[in-house]
Amino acid sequence: MTCLLGAIADDFTGATDLAGLLARSGARVSLRIGVPQTPPTDPAPFEVIALKIRTAPVATAQAEALAALDWLRSAGAQRFFWKYCSTFDSTPQGNIGPVAETLMGALGARQTVYCPAFPENGRSVYMGHLFVGRTLLAESPMRDHPLTPMRDSNLVRLLAPQVTGAVGLIDRLCVARGADAVHAELRNLAHDGVAHVIVDAVADADLTTIASACRDHALMTGGSALAMPLPALLRKGGMLTDTVSPLPAPDLPPGAIVLSGSCSDMSNRQVAAYLAQGRPNLRLDPLNLAQHGADAVFDWLKKQDLAQAPLIYATSQPDAVRAAQAALGASQAGEIIEQTLAACARMAFDMGARRVVVAGGETSGAVTQALGVTRLDIGPEIAPGVPWCYCDIGGHRAALTLKSGNFGTESFFVDALEHLEVS
Repeated sequence: MTCLLGAIADDFTGATDLAGLLARSGARVSLRIGVPQTPPTDPAPFEVIALKIRTAPVATAQAEALAALDWLRSAGAQRFFWKYCSTFDSTPQGNIGPVAETLMGALGARQTVYCPAFPENGRSVYMGHLFVGRTLLAESPMRDHPLTPMRDSNLVRLLAPQVTGAVGLIDRLCVARGADAVHAELRNLAHDGVAHVIVDAVADADLTTIASACRDHALMTGGSALAMPLPALLRKGGMLTDTVSPLPAPDLPPGAIVLSGSCSDMSNRQVAAYLAQGRPNLRLDPLNLAQHGADAVFDWLKKQDLAQAPLIYATSQPDAVRAAQAALGASQAGEIIEQTLAACARMAFDMGARRVVVAGGETSGAVTQALGVTRLDIGPEIAPGVPWCYCDIGGHRAALTLKSGNFGTESFFVDALEHLEVS
């Protein structure tokens, strides 16, 4: 089977989010951690490559995305998807726009669309403005994100400084008229030299309309939900025929570890809910780690009963995050936490933990790399966009879930562990 769609995600949680939604179709989905170092053999119809480039320097992000594109092309892919967060996380320099423009150049694409909407998770785009639930992005907790504070809700205005080409908008009124109307408007905009097009979407039906309208596009970009209609459209066109049975959960020992590096509003609520369960827990302080190292953390972990699924977390409120960043620098504060949580994941695995729950995109990247994970099989969803994933680590089967900070309900950590028991 050749690859029908090659996807590149800017972080690890986003990649599992995308892979989980594609897997709903019953088609085979393969999730690769980083650009594979070997040529593709037996590629899946949907290949997803997880990169760790959301906040990387622009040139680094572009180079890694091109390497991923080359591998996906060698797997047979002719259509491509650039996946970023449904809250359009980015800095004024990128990396959403620069990577998209780089991929367009490599593919010879004159135009692409941008749609981060994920209605099922409360993300919608209306008149070019991104909403989180009923709140504009710039008025949501994302305005205080420690790495990519989002202080503007207008996606046209956010994207324009990141790209060299013109940016336009197809609004909800056009989308409501159907795929042919959107397709015609895309042609009109292309004729006017508009290369980058924000498209409104407030419901799943809008995503199907947009995906149908982009049938001629080599590259689409957006949140994971925009890719969700693609398997059905490929089946309708006779290109996708295979289906696979849902993967059963592997038979695993009871040991588990929960690691949370995200400081999103929802992650704070999820940590609080887990603490209320009375589970063993340890909070990481980046200032303390910078001064004294992580030996005390490792000593604590060695004493834990992993059957109780202990929690190690750096999740905290924005004021505390800003204080640590002011003292250490934003980059160093984040790296200290990521490295410590990654080392804890490796230690817990060596102690027998085969169930690993991780919250936060940067943390998920550090943890999977520390565990030496290169490929994940997609299991059942715990919450929209958050599946359990199965892999082999050093000859042992393991289950990982990599959760975007804002996804899931308050009871997510407990739900995840219980869900694995009945899968």
